[in-house]
Amino acid sequence: MNADQRMTDVDSWRRFPAAQQPEWPDPDALKGVLAELATYPPLVFAGECDQLRERIARVARGEAFLLQGGDCAETFDAITADQVRDKVKTLLQMAAVLTYATSVPVVKIGRIAGQYSKPRSKPVEVRGDITLPVYRGDAVNGQEFTEEARRPDPERLKRMYHASASTLNLIRAFVTGGYGDLRQVHEWNRDFVNSSPVGARYEALARDIDRALTFLAACGADPGEFHLAEFYSSHEALLLDYEAALTRIDSRTGHAYDVSGHTVWIGERTRQLDYAHVEFAASVRNPVAVKLGPSATRDEVLGLIDRLDPEREPGRLSFITRMGRDRVRDVLPALVEMVTEAEAPVAWICDPMHGNTFSAASGHKTRHFDDVLDEVTGFFEAHRALGTHPGGIHIELTGDDVTECVGGGHPIGLTDLHRRYQTACDPRLNRYQALDLAFQVAELYADRAVPTVTGPRLARVA
Repeated sequence: MNADQRMTDVDSWRRFPAAQQPEWPDPDALKGVLAELATYPPLVFAGECDQLRERIARVARGEAFLLQGGDCAETFDAITADQVRDKVKTLLQMAAVLTYATSVPVVKIGRIAGQYSKPRSKPVEVRGDITLPVYRGDAVNGQEFTEEARRPDPERLKRMYHASASTLNLIRAFVTGGYGDLRQVHEWNRDFVNSSPVGARYEALARDIDRALTFLAACGADPGEFHLAEFYSSHEALLLDYEAALTRIDSRTGHAYDVSGHTVWIGERTRQLDYAHVEFAASVRNPVAVKLGPSATRDEVLGLIDRLDPEREPGRLSFITRMGRDRVRDVLPALVEMVTEAEAPVAWICDPMHGNTFSAASGHKTRHFDDVLDEVTGFFEAHRALGTHPGGIHIELTGDDVTECVGGGHPIGLTDLHRRYQTACDPRLNRYQALDLAFQVAELYADRAVPTVTGPRLARVA
């Protein structure tokens, strides 16, 4: 199939300005790589994307909770079996706690198998008298501060595809080969409770889960869902050439799907209504999300709904809010109320990471666990006051024992950051901090009150 034959509505984004795209030095080399990528097999299947859209529809209706997490920016050297396993393990542990405490299904989505690029605030980096292109993620260039490493190389797009394929193969093996077993996951959580300095706080919840599993075993209940786990992949659809090359027309429906991941999102820096990222997302059938910071306006948000979900289909559109602990209580309620009054069935997800970054005296970018938790708390408070559903959380985390965020149950201080600061971009919660957060989110969800809401338009909490 040649390029002319592939021109469909999904290529309409090329007529719009595109922010945050690399300046590829060799357009012919880029064209050759994209033509090759267009012949590669899909990384995910359209039917899986449809299934995830149905799962997110339950979140939008208040019948499920969404957990999304993974690396800020994946790197090609971090796709070993152990590293992928530990990320999946951490997310499964968090999901087990949330499932029991919320009494609703938890939709598990990894920021994984495609999160190899990042938007940047400046196109160049300056060190002394040397100016080079900024590092935009392993999909574009290298971290080393050399002219050769920082030169955008389209061959890296093929490496991203193969790295994503390897990661997805590992994930599928783990979640179907024993790692998804609920009893095994709970044993890991029980070990966390026993060893954590704050474990006593969570002992009652862990004991309750023990009793529930013991009761089910005594009844002879052993459903297949206990041994397997649904797990979906996601990333920011930043590099539009790559996303378009991996867009396919589904033979069942005739719709276009971006088969680079089950769901993709548009970032805070690329959500302009008249720009290419929104146009591309509008052309594919995947469930999509948009990051909303505190500067989001009424017209922008309603415009995004009209462009991305004109049919008002539950599960199609999620809003991932990233307000910061200082702004979430002031800004979020008005946005939620406005969207609810517009009868738009979006799923509301809290990203408490990106609005709470600061620089330590050592020069390390970091986040404080208490700030992350406070934004999640504000998110729940806003939805509790409006009688709407706090749909989920979106976390940057790793399964490794890194020292990138301060605070948490296994406390990390500002002077500890240098010990294992390994992120390629922004700081991540380590596995202990992530599990600590899951237990505290579980408490927030279980303690939420359901106020009396008048009028037909406000969605009631399930």
